[in-house]
Amino acid sequence: MAKPGYMGPLEQVSPFQFRIPKDYREDMRVDGMIFADDALIGHIKADQGPEQVANVATLPGIQKASLAMPDIHWGYGFCIGGVAATDPEEGGVISPGGVGYDINCGVRLLRTDLQWSDAKDRIRPLVEKLFRDIPTGVGQRGAFVFTKPQLVKLMEQGVQYVVDQGWGTERDIQFAEAGGRLDNADPGRVSDRAIMRGADQCGTLGSGNHFLEVQVVDRVLDEKSAEVMGLREGQITVLIHSGSRGLGYQVCDDFLGVFKDAPKKYGFTLPDWQLACAPVRSPEGQAYLGAMRAAANYAWCNRQLLTHQAREVFAEVFGKSWQKLGMDLVYDVAHNIAKFEEHDVGEGVRKEVCVHRKGATRAFPPGHPEIPEAYAEIGQPVIIPGSMGTASWVLAGQPGSMIHSFGTSCHGAGRLMSRTAAVKLAEGRRIDRELDAIGIIAKARGHKGLAEEQPAAYKDVDLVVDVVDKAGISKKVARLRPVGVIKG
Repeated sequence: MAKPGYMGPLEQVSPFQFRIPKDYREDMRVDGMIFADDALIGHIKADQGPEQVANVATLPGIQKASLAMPDIHWGYGFCIGGVAATDPEEGGVISPGGVGYDINCGVRLLRTDLQWSDAKDRIRPLVEKLFRDIPTGVGQRGAFVFTKPQLVKLMEQGVQYVVDQGWGTERDIQFAEAGGRLDNADPGRVSDRAIMRGADQCGTLGSGNHFLEVQVVDRVLDEKSAEVMGLREGQITVLIHSGSRGLGYQVCDDFLGVFKDAPKKYGFTLPDWQLACAPVRSPEGQAYLGAMRAAANYAWCNRQLLTHQAREVFAEVFGKSWQKLGMDLVYDVAHNIAKFEEHDVGEGVRKEVCVHRKGATRAFPPGHPEIPEAYAEIGQPVIIPGSMGTASWVLAGQPGSMIHSFGTSCHGAGRLMSRTAAVKLAEGRRIDRELDAIGIIAKARGHKGLAEEQPAAYKDVDLVVDVVDKAGISKKVARLRPVGVIKG
């Protein structure tokens, strides 16, 4: 039976913001704030995502507001699209549900020097070879197998480790969020079960909404920013979406068990046990942070190894080295992560807070010290994948993100229907043939994966991106349309 929609209060406070006032429930410590417009809010109220925003507003130490991006939908504990910042000095907590099971699920965008007019006749063999050579699907073993000592180094060093093995360049490190590595990772907090699951999955795509997509830049809206990012109309790009695979899932699962009794131990209550959390400064909180950072570093390495394999396929299909094809990394951003950052928490007060981003993307503005120097004048690239049948967007972080959303933007289109409902909708249809008819070659391990991720299962990404653009959080730069996709 479907969950009923949200029935609580939603006050429109601007054309692009709706508030859940903290007096809605006695346990709320701050307001809830959802970024949306009139076109999206009806979809948002259709599930219990807004109630989860209110639940997060009860967390100890939460600052300013419990936030949700316009791609909000029901998730585990936190809604997908949820953002919360907690102050460790005020008993602020860390919550695995605020990071997600797929720790550091994220995306990276590669540009090329290929134009659609030059490449279109080779797209089908290219997609078929990408599907043959890059492991996709549940439990698929990859070409890279690491021993436990090697995995420990990989989880400590992040992308630097795989680059040192010859599977990337120093530029790949420079153009990844956080340099492809979170400091203070503690692989010793990662269970043997998690390590076993991750031993042969680094460099594999996985299943669900993960994909590798060949795209064409079909529209440039900000010429200056696009030029800085090396993007132009008609150009072939590659978008990779994956995370920490079974290793990250196991880390989350392990610590949900550890955190189960933490609220009682530390003297607070929660409206939903899926919000299981512990104070940042507690032994449990520190242990999770060490393991989460290790899993995040693994995820960056996974995307780097996927990049390496994609470059090899392009080189073989087009008969040139990937360097001569200009397959440089534009940027890599995390979607599911918790990081310590300095932010204005209201009335001009600045603090270091623990920012949870659950299905949300960092969007730092021009001049921020944590973005590559190459992007200092335009802001951090923000990469927003849509459904495989519509489009993806590249944006640039704007000052409004620091004012309104702890430096955060949306991360995708956001689901309109559950995977079960999407599979039911696809009964008797061939999604791959439907996509082929509109010029998109889709390869997957089975019918179910494509059915779950069909375009009708998602909101209109153009509408979602409109909200963050008009709210001043991130600015549209370029729209990318898919021509080929591989999925698990």
